[in-house]
Amino acid sequence: MEAVLSRYENQITILSDYLEEFPETDEPVWILGRQHHLNTDKSKLLLDISARLWFTYRRKFSPIGGTGPSSDAGWGCMLRCGQMMLAQALICRHLGRDWQWEKHKEQPEEYHRILRCFLDRKDCCYSIHQMAQMGVGEGKSIGEWFGPNTVAQVLKKLALFDEWNSLAVYVSMDNTVVIEDIKKMCWSPPQGSSAAHSSAHWHRSALGRTKNAAGFCTGWKPLLLIIPLRLGINHINPVYIDAFKECFKMPQSLGALGGKPNNAYYFIGFLGNELIYLDPHTTQSFVDSEENGTVDDESFHCQQAPHRMKIMNLDPSVALGFFCKEECDFDNWCSLVQKEILKQQSLRMFELVQKHPPHWPPFVPPAKPEVTTTGAELIESTDKLFELEEEFEILSV
Repeated sequence: MEAVLSRYENQITILSDYLEEFPETDEPVWILGRQHHLNTDKSKLLLDISARLWFTYRRKFSPIGGTGPSSDAGWGCMLRCGQMMLAQALICRHLGRDWQWEKHKEQPEEYHRILRCFLDRKDCCYSIHQMAQMGVGEGKSIGEWFGPNTVAQVLKKLALFDEWNSLAVYVSMDNTVVIEDIKKMCWSPPQGSSAAHSSAHWHRSALGRTKNAAGFCTGWKPLLLIIPLRLGINHINPVYIDAFKECFKMPQSLGALGGKPNNAYYFIGFLGNELIYLDPHTTQSFVDSEENGTVDDESFHCQQAPHRMKIMNLDPSVALGFFCKEECDFDNWCSLVQKEILKQQSLRMFELVQKHPPHWPPFVPPAKPEVTTTGAELIESTDKLFELEEEFEILSV
């Protein structure tokens, strides 16, 4: 009983420390598509923020590549932010956006399986090992700092080998999201079906499934949509601020990757003109899974005051993230973008178009390369598997 009371008192202490960081205001706080009011539901705000998976620098993991660094302190912050954005997508996919984490409470197997995807081991699909080595194919040496676009490209490629989550990862080009390409990718036939069956042979049933002439069935692949942007030259252009904040209000929001030069943060919401973010710049020891597959998860949730920064202090290089579990979620996102983002007639943050631009190369949905190895072995020769992606263009300011 004393242990329970002690744990409860600790949570109250954390809550009071946490909340005194927020000013007294009637303005709502937006966290990944959910609205909170400081005057009425402060505790819900705390629970919502602490439920996000928090990935930080780690030390004492096995050396990357066998002889590389055994800590990512000082260089892995953007990789950790990319992990946090992807982890939020997986939480939404398997547990739902309104799932909450509580300290010492037993969690479902899906939760621990998600965590295991990100452990600092070479055989975990989204580990620091996999991301750093996949970055070599993007022109980044192991131990070199990544930008938002590079992390997005790395996640897109690693997702091809993740059969359990089966995500379709779309990274926009030239600040343009193409609806036709996304639907083609998310409704693409399962791997192993004949390439001879073109998209014309696929039709949707009343239950939202698809079937081709050979009888293969599939459905909408959950979409992780990442939009790398440049919102200015040296500083963010104020004309983009309202549209940027609107993105955090969308129910599909996964926040944003960004920060300051060589300091990456995972932005999850805003209050007024301040952004709320999770900071990966804390070095913790490596944590492995237990024999039963569970993970001691206390260090994977931030239980202290969230950080805030003035939106005008944000570096203009960012990447927005959105998750659409079903096609209707994507259709709703498109409607919200048309209504809230594209209403600006000049200097739009990004474009949303129906058809593939005719001057672009043909769109081919990414497919898992035909290799005979799996896991960390396959990413030691990424130059053979993937071509280097071009950086996104700078917007006119």
